[in-house]
Amino acid sequence: MPDTPADNPVYQLFNEIGIISQLSSAAFREVLPRPLNEAMFGVLNHFCRLGDGKSPSYLAEAFQVARPSMTATLDKLERAGLVRIEAHPSDARGKLVFITDAGRAAREEAVAAVVPLFADIAPVLGTLDTDQLLRDLATLRKALDQAR
Repeated sequence: MPDTPADNPVYQLFNEIGIISQLSSAAFREVLPRPLNEAMFGVLNHFCRLGDGKSPSYLAEAFQVARPSMTATLDKLERAGLVRIEAHPSDARGKLVFITDAGRAAREEAVAAVVPLFADIAPVLGTLDTDQLLRDLATLRKALDQAR
């Protein structure tokens, strides 16, 4: 139950999501396999979910970070052998980024590391309609993505 019931319900919803994000991210950071950090995992996860072959500028926009920040993340991923960066075939100045087999394996290792983190809250999840919650959160995410 929210601590501040007088606040607007939409604010309360996003406040709860923000707190959940902070708590889960902090726990996730602790178990990420080296050399991954959250930004690196995010790129690998993006590629596994939505496909690779994206430009650094596309990725910077998708993650809402400055291009130099994305370039630094991609450089770390490339040095670790988790992505490869190739010249764009139709744009001499452009680059495209592809996940490697090692990158897919690192992403899978990270995802597997998360499961035990949340074993303690599994009983709470069992009381929720997680299928409906996932649908609702996906709807919210899509609306936020379209509104940016």
